[in-house]
Amino acid sequence: MMIEELLHYLEGFISKERSERFIKILEQRTRYITVAIEDVYQMHNTSAVIRSCESFGVQDAHIIEGRFGKRLDKNIAMGAQQWVDVHRYSNSSEAIKSLRQEGYKIVATTPHNDSSLLTDYKIDDKIALFFGTEREGLSDEVMQQADAYLKIPMVGFTESLNISVSAAIILQQLTAQLKRSGLNWSLSPEEVVEKRLDWTKKSIKSIDDILDRYYKSD
Repeated sequence: MMIEELLHYLEGFISKERSERFIKILEQRTRYITVAIEDVYQMHNTSAVIRSCESFGVQDAHIIEGRFGKRLDKNIAMGAQQWVDVHRYSNSSEAIKSLRQEGYKIVATTPHNDSSLLTDYKIDDKIALFFGTEREGLSDEVMQQADAYLKIPMVGFTESLNISVSAAIILQQLTAQLKRSGLNWSLSPEEVVEKRLDWTKKSIKSIDDILDRYYKSD
């Protein structure tokens, strides 16, 4: 109840239209599908994938930064990192372990192996889509631990697409499929309130001062 009281208080500092937009957008958000990006060197590619997550309603993104460090370019993400929860890991093993604990199947996106075509793939459980670099692809560790493999059907000479393009195509297809299904893909009421509070805080410039006054008056 306390979080809802704080949310109600803070919503007085933003417009009604913005509050209503948060609610509308959160109705389309999901954690049933998530994305993991493994050691992508070019930071604009990582940032573009975050932007695709936001555009297609995927609430979480997981970034593995073992080899190249932080690669999220805020300019390319164009503010999307404010609305997507970004989780960082130092290695792939740590990411896979965490995602499995949250009930995700590990799905490696690759043009190789015995991959399912995107057009044939059916979602029947929570999935974490792993993306690697265009040149090297995913690591052996991810490939060996994956529960399934997925590829985009292509008919030209090109064997693989840029990671940001691949992510956008796959997310559009699978989120559309998910929302046509009977699966319980929406955020829970508690998650919606939590994100409304988070986004409202991010929308208030002097949030620290306002929170300080709120807690002192309580």
